[in-house]
Amino acid sequence: MKIAIYPGSFDPITFGHIDITERACALFDKVIVSVAESKSKNPLFTVAERIDLAQEIFKDNQKIEVIGYASKLTVNLARENNAIAIIRGLRAVADFEYEFQLATMNRSLAPDIESIFFTPKDTLIYVSSSLVKEIAKLGGDVSRFVSPNVKDALANKYSA
Repeated sequence: MKIAIYPGSFDPITFGHIDITERACALFDKVIVSVAESKSKNPLFTVAERIDLAQEIFKDNQKIEVIGYASKLTVNLARENNAIAIIRGLRAVADFEYEFQLATMNRSLAPDIESIFFTPKDTLIYVSSSLVKEIAKLGGDVSRFVSPNVKDALANKYSA
């Protein structure tokens, strides 16, 4: 079984993340969406909330599993889950330098685990979790960028 992990903070998960995850399913038997704790990013949603949001989105896809993780190297998480690849998303040239450095370090730590880069659909290339949160915080409509459960969760967070 060919397994890949797709690590990220997913705060919140967007249509761009969903697009990449579903396209990775065409290449792998199983894709594990790995929700990182990411305390340093000061997330809006807790890990449990982010996992719940992603699980709701992918509930009908048997090839996708959603898990959480903290304080662990991504390559170790990959090994623990028998993954042969780490999926990463690239939106713009600005992402490339960081992602290239990360992939090179991961290859140094685990030469048997490949890093595979996906770009989202051209209609989603500009979507980021940070921008979605900013739009939602200011009362804008985020329905073009996130699923209904995420839109509702954002509205609940910012109305509180």
